Amino acid sequence: MRILFVHPNYKSGGAEIAGNWSPAWVAYVAGYLKSGGYGDYRFVDAMVDDLDEEQLRAIFREERPDLIATTAMTPAIYTAERLLQIAKEECPDTVAVLGGIHATFMFQQVLGEAPWIDAIVRGEGEAVTLNLVRAVDEGRWPAERDKVQGIAYIGDDGKVVATPAEPSIKDVDSIWPDWGVLEWKKYIYIPLGVPVATPNMARGCPFTCSFCSQWKFWRDYRVRDPKKMVDEIEMLVKDHGVGFFILADEEPTINKNKFIAFCQELIDRDLGILWGINTRVTDVMRDEELLPFYRKAGLVHISLGTEAAAQLNLDRFVKETTVAQNKRAVQLLRDNGIVTEAQFIVGLENETLETLEETYQMVMDWGADMANWSMFTPWPFSDMFTELGDKVEVYDYSKYNFVSPIMKPDNIDRAELLDGVMKNYRRFYMKKMLFQYPWVKDSVRRKYLIGCIKAFLLSAFHRRFYDLGKHNYWGPQLKKLIRFDYDKTKSKIVEPDHNAWKQAPAAKRPATQPSGVTASAKACGGGDQQMDEVRVDVPAVKKPKASMMACGGGGEQLTEAQMKDPQSIKKPEQAVEEA
Repeated sequence: MRILFVHPNYKSGGAEIAGNWSPAWVAYVAGYLKSGGYGDYRFVDAMVDDLDEEQLRAIFREERPDLIATTAMTPAIYTAERLLQIAKEECPDTVAVLGGIHATFMFQQVLGEAPWIDAIVRGEGEAVTLNLVRAVDEGRWPAERDKVQGIAYIGDDGKVVATPAEPSIKDVDSIWPDWGVLEWKKYIYIPLGVPVATPNMARGCPFTCSFCSQWKFWRDYRVRDPKKMVDEIEMLVKDHGVGFFILADEEPTINKNKFIAFCQELIDRDLGILWGINTRVTDVMRDEELLPFYRKAGLVHISLGTEAAAQLNLDRFVKETTVAQNKRAVQLLRDNGIVTEAQFIVGLENETLETLEETYQMVMDWGADMANWSMFTPWPFSDMFTELGDKVEVYDYSKYNFVSPIMKPDNIDRAELLDGVMKNYRRFYMKKMLFQYPWVKDSVRRKYLIGCIKAFLLSAFHRRFYDLGKHNYWGPQLKKLIRFDYDKTKSKIVEPDHNAWKQAPAAKRPATQPSGVTASAKACGGGDQQMDEVRVDVPAVKKPKASMMACGGGGEQLTEAQMKDPQSIKKPEQAVEEA
């Protein structure tokens, strides 16, 4: 049975400015299919290869696959729908399959827009896709499609059918990806000039924040064995030449013990690879004494969800962090040689030019190495989207990309908002380029930062950054020329059933603390909760003095006596216990 995976050609001038990211979804699904006996597949990356519709048609005619599968986040949904329409036009007998988070929750609307789609894979895709492929291969499709769990399709009566959910894969270590399906020379991380991978260490989240849908999509929180996770990293390094990876997890540090074991395994194997993560301010503060240890493991870049400068917005996002904590976390990372990136959410209805200026002044005060201003983008399947009601004026999902202003602030227009964000970017990176990056003493950190500014300038020169070319943005004097080109034919959404896929488990976040209340370091989303696991003692690593610590550098091992009696170890050389 011939299977063709295709990644849709959607770009927004956001994350892709740093290079071409390896699409992990196809590696994990393909690897699971191979383990299940289906290895006859090919992958086409229409995004990286920038394939147009005619080129896709030629590929479909040549391949003539039995099944074509693609995926889409919200902004890429129309591109994915059109891709499968072309596939059905060229290969009428192929089974057209769509997966991803948007289709999982919005399957009613997607199938209404794209009735040519034969099946939507809902939620975790590996087991569902394997069962679907078997049904096709054994001739049970479409007659017995109602027996394939975890899919949605249009029934013979024209109504949308959603089958019961497929149980989640409890043993996530049983999912071994086929990273060989990718052409690695295409996936280069511009800051370092090396192939980049985006593996997963965990799936889901043990908590149920109202502003997040990760727990809804994955349903259960499962973490991989750190040794097997590093097995995958080692394979990526040795077999595919990967020189940098970013853990695709929302917050890989939430399970502190597993993350510590993962770092220790990387140190023990000495793979010489650098990597980055996204995590929360509170986790950085919780792990203050561990930061040198993380840096020794190769962790060189942490992107922090600082979210907003104004405490009002922090409270609204239920971040349960304070502005002071944001500053402290940035300083801790810089002190330990880790590149810090502060993320800001802008563009809510209370945004003004003054609040945009406030974010700039704060990030400069914090001393963050990098900054990222993202437009507030309420996912249509999130609880917050419903709460916003009529304040959401744009229903063109192709613009739900974190760079297009979906919301209109009350006191400034969208053009002023975009111009204010660009002003922040210009000032911030110009100062960093002239006065910081070239003078960083640590050679690894300096090379990384200069590489980042190279990626930034390259995308700006080609007007890909922030979709400036499509927005027709040429600077503050020409704001009247800006156009956002929203498709106004897109009307209000088909409201998803928020409870149909996953009821909230018991591990809800505690209530938000009021502004101004001093909070201790907490888990993602706040509260006093941490993962309840057995303590792991970690060999201490000396903090650098004058210079930053390079990858793999520094550190002292515990003595035998200290290993037996961790309480005897004094700061700063101490084993760090669970909070």
